[in-house]
Amino acid sequence: MNLTSIGIIGAGQMGSGIAYVCAASGYKVKLYDIDSKLINIALEKINKNLSYQLKIKNINQTEKEAAFSLVEPINNLRKLSSVDLIIECVIENKQIKSDIYQELEKYLKKEAVVATNTSSLSISNLASTFIRPNKFIGIHFMNPPHMTNLIELIKGDLTDNNTLNIARQFVSSLDKKCVISKDSPAFIVNRILIPMINEAIYALHEGVADVNSIDQALKLGANHPMGPLELADFIGLDTCLYILQTLYTETSNEKYKPCPLLVQYVDKGLLGKKTGKGFYKH
Repeated sequence: MNLTSIGIIGAGQMGSGIAYVCAASGYKVKLYDIDSKLINIALEKINKNLSYQLKIKNINQTEKEAAFSLVEPINNLRKLSSVDLIIECVIENKQIKSDIYQELEKYLKKEAVVATNTSSLSISNLASTFIRPNKFIGIHFMNPPHMTNLIELIKGDLTDNNTLNIARQFVSSLDKKCVISKDSPAFIVNRILIPMINEAIYALHEGVADVNSIDQALKLGANHPMGPLELADFIGLDTCLYILQTLYTETSNEKYKPCPLLVQYVDKGLLGKKTGKGFYKH
């Protein structure tokens, strides 16, 4: 399939970032959300990113305007009937995702591929709620999509090779690299990254060192661009907790048990950058 149009469901942090990456790569993008405020915020973010590219002279004014014009905000899933690839980016709730897939079934063209950007849910389980599981795949962008070069591709039990090949071509067209992961809890990156963050929180919880020392140790000692606690704030402490809970529930392995301090922060609404405070003030 020659992809020309992308539908993105969910205009939050990931959805808006993916929309920007796709539009900057020349795709027509239909960005769906039921919340008009989120749509407006997403459009502002996309315009801001394009303005930055203009400022550093990666693009000119004409190219900026052309890319921004490729993004069409929509509030009805029916308007996705003509797109080639749909990427669902809503919250990590299987029922909400399943309801969206079932609604989509009414409108999609036969050859359309549906992908989820889930960071931890089973692709096979999600695909089981979709009428065409062979056309369903995990396309997991890292956060933020425009600053990371990797995308994880995850086949479900019934995902066919043609769907995988379309996903590979899509990733390549964005000038990014892909890795193929088994449909296993949290896939590759988060299975390794989030437990490391959890261990850093345990180190803080047990008084091994303070926040700055823990982050400095990893930045200078392991050459990490961002310390684990700073990264946790950026990802969202609620997201970190959710992924750990998924890993712990799916594997029953104690090494994935969330640190009590992480649970306390989330219970208090201290979620990191999104709320203005987590391990740091933002």
